[in-house]
Amino acid sequence: MVTRAMASEPSDASRSTASSAQAAAKTGAGLVSRLGTSRTAGNWIAADGRPVVAVTDADAADAVTRAGARPKVVTHSMQDLKSAAQTLSSAPRVPGTAWAVDYTKNEVVVQADSTVSATDWSSMTKLAHGIGDSVRMQRTQGTFTTRVNGAQAIFSTGGRCSAGFNVTNGQSEFILTAGHCGPAGSVWFSDNTGRQQVGRTVTTAFPGSDFSLIQYDAGQQTSPGTNVVAIGGGNGVRINGAADPTVGQRVFRSGSTSGLHDGKVTALNATVNYPEGTVTGLVETTVCAEPGDSGGPLFSEGIALGVTSGGNGDCKSGGTTFFQPITKALTALGVTLAGQPPQGSAGGAAQPSLAPSTSASAMASQGGAPGAAAPGAVEAVGGTGTAQTFVSELTDPQNVGPGLLVIGGSVIALVATRFIRTEQDRKAYRRQYSQSWG
Repeated sequence: MVTRAMASEPSDASRSTASSAQAAAKTGAGLVSRLGTSRTAGNWIAADGRPVVAVTDADAADAVTRAGARPKVVTHSMQDLKSAAQTLSSAPRVPGTAWAVDYTKNEVVVQADSTVSATDWSSMTKLAHGIGDSVRMQRTQGTFTTRVNGAQAIFSTGGRCSAGFNVTNGQSEFILTAGHCGPAGSVWFSDNTGRQQVGRTVTTAFPGSDFSLIQYDAGQQTSPGTNVVAIGGGNGVRINGAADPTVGQRVFRSGSTSGLHDGKVTALNATVNYPEGTVTGLVETTVCAEPGDSGGPLFSEGIALGVTSGGNGDCKSGGTTFFQPITKALTALGVTLAGQPPQGSAGGAAQPSLAPSTSASAMASQGGAPGAAAPGAVEAVGGTGTAQTFVSELTDPQNVGPGLLVIGGSVIALVATRFIRTEQDRKAYRRQYSQSWG
């Protein structure tokens, strides 16, 4: 189980960093909502921490300035950009492509990986030219894949994912992870020999979205109501709430393969055409990820933001990684973060918890460079007893090995390499998704 030893209280400076970032995001989003999508084209947080709002006319720019934000006059409204994205979505699907609105450049950026043929690239380029200068075509290195071990791991009898957060429906507790990790009925274990069963996938959404629920087996979740993200070295970051990310926000991701890494949010509502199918509404980031990191948590300043879906590149050369927004997953599944009051309850929204500057420095040494933001408050993971020793060993990415890293509660990190499924189950799964993929 998780020990309750916490890091020292956040310093005043770290508290102001958190409140400033949240205030910037709130100010920008509020202005976009008030001025409307015909006069704005998104908002983001600038490098200096100030909110920026893209606007299409001088009056809107004045309103943004009066509100204490920075206006940027652009040509295309959000309505224009969404229309362009809709046209792209209506065209025949090309695996290996992705697109998202780049608020900072006022354009829809279409990416095509190395698997996209010259013919398909030419067809998409013609489509983009027909839409107009609001669309920019861009070739990218590597391939857009879901981040499990092996391209076809969702069909195999073995694979590895990372779970994101503990969630609850008020009666049972579950692990929230990526939908592409396995179909409903998949059995998960805490070791690579399949001796200790953790739970079973009870709900999954993929393609279209990318999230699923693994219900804990009786007795496996012995410390209910907790959410601690393992970051290596026997440490974890406590999660205190959930929210939508903002373009320009510095974020952190932890996974069973590559550990803790950081980057920035570059776009929202991204569409990715994986080989297995199309997923929409994703968060696009510069955070790296590798096979096995699928389903792992995206967070910042103690706030849950999403779970790892897929991308290209790795943590040596870098790349783009996409995340399923956690707020959409929680709403669709009818669950809340474990340990948090339901939205609209008397308890209200949980307040974020920042790590002190000393803890932020420790994060950087483990792979993250916090910059203007920190992952969140740090606490030790470990203790005495069989269960605690087991969890303590698994929280260090160097000790994980093949398996599922499950974060939170009494089982912070779990390793699963086997979906023990019969051939009939696997065939049923193929039939199920072949209909969805068309």
